[in-house]
Amino acid sequence: MYLHLGSDVAVHIDDVIGIFDIEKVTVDKYMKDYLSYCQKHGKIYYVSLDMPKSIVVCEDTVYITNVSCLTLRKRAAALE
Repeated sequence: MYLHLGSDVAVHIDDVIGIFDIEKVTVDKYMKDYLSYCQKHGKIYYVSLDMPKSIVVCEDTVYITNVSCLTLRKRAAALE
């Protein structure tokens, strides 16, 4: 099953490690360091150019999307 992240982007649900609210996690030092590392290594993919709301961490890539984490979690729960 695939989780739709917005625009034309979908990821396999088994690849998703976590779905996070961007406002809550970007204040954490460890998350900032992780995102900085991912940015330097080209592992961040911006789903949309709109205001980002969520971070979806997958095995190979970190997706920044304008879909809220609550909506993404509901979509993921519907797939189970």
